[in-house]
Amino acid sequence: MKRSRINAIMEEADAFMRQHGFILPPFAYWSPETFKAEAGPGIVEARIGWDITDYGEGRYDELGLFLFTLRNGRLADLQRGKGMCYAEKLLISKADQLSPMHRHVLKAEDIINRGGASLVLEIYGSAPDGSVDRAAPVEVPCDGRMRRLAPGEHLSLAPGESVTLLPGIWHAFWGEGGDVLIGEVSTVNDDETDNVFEAPIGRFSTIEEDEPPRHLLVSDYRTALAA
Repeated sequence: MKRSRINAIMEEADAFMRQHGFILPPFAYWSPETFKAEAGPGIVEARIGWDITDYGEGRYDELGLFLFTLRNGRLADLQRGKGMCYAEKLLISKADQLSPMHRHVLKAEDIINRGGASLVLEIYGSAPDGSVDRAAPVEVPCDGRMRRLAPGEHLSLAPGESVTLLPGIWHAFWGEGGDVLIGEVSTVNDDETDNVFEAPIGRFSTIEEDEPPRHLLVSDYRTALAA
């Protein structure tokens, strides 16, 4: 992705979130220079902040996702069962923009339609070898009530509705009829190791630096802070 496109997406996303009553924390608006001077381990090591991906395919409007990680605990706390064992994100899925089929190894998550159009999910269980099981029905909790989905049946969430996805549950999603603001509340998030994609794609974008960054992405942190 071009950096100019990422900068534009940040501006558009901020306006969309504000439209639905969500304001990002102050560090979201730091310049790269301020970030380098002010950001500590609570931001950098937790990898909270801006995250915009086209999954390395260069087709963001068709295959992509906007995310902002608001808070994130430590994997060590999750493994020992106490401490900050949770994470929270805001996501934006554009109309017909696919977030591709994937599952998580450790993370359990609630996916919540926070406003906008409908959020549609395609959900499957895992076969014994961990691959997608497209032959069996799957049950998932939706706002505390179990929902049984036939193989290939789509789950549509209106604003205010949610689904709980446990580790091993395969899922893909997109906005239907417009853009969707999504909340994600989960156990500790590790996007570098805990995402298993069905197709051989990347989690992060390759960036073409055609203009300076407005704000740093989570994927920029290591390089920017080492400079």
